[in-house]
Amino acid sequence: MNQQATYSHAELQYFMSIDKPGSKLPSGNMSMIDRIVQINASGGRYGKGEVLAEFDISPDKWFFACHFPGDPVMPGCLGLDALWQIAGFFLSWSGPSGKGRALGCDKVKFFGEILPSTLKVTYHIHVKRILIKDIAMIIADGDVYADGQHIYSAEGLKVAFYQLQGAAA
Repeated sequence: MNQQATYSHAELQYFMSIDKPGSKLPSGNMSMIDRIVQINASGGRYGKGEVLAEFDISPDKWFFACHFPGDPVMPGCLGLDALWQIAGFFLSWSGPSGKGRALGCDKVKFFGEILPSTLKVTYHIHVKRILIKDIAMIIADGDVYADGQHIYSAEGLKVAFYQLQGAAA
């Protein structure tokens, strides 16, 4: 992957394409990332890499209509999924490619929410470790902010690539 330091919404569309070989980002309603404003291999809490990504919110987002009627809020699981999406993007950006899957996380805390009045969600991933053997796996911590207010944290996010492409046999 071309190691750019930022990715626009248009550039991220390529990583959601069914025609793109290798690792992909979710598309359509499951895409929780509009742009990556910073990605690097040496920053973050652990000095092993970080990603800052953003997602624009508007009252017409699909999840507000069904979660919950009369009391709309973005499901916390979508924010958590965004952290897995971004961790997987970092893993691909680092070199490995394959079929990506979230493997879980050690701890999640929700202490705020994303409402229809929210304008922007910011995600911050801190890479702890990347392992490459029969699979490639990233372990990271992540934080979610709604209009600058810290609202979720996750520790030990795990994403792996199976059926590595371009790996030596």
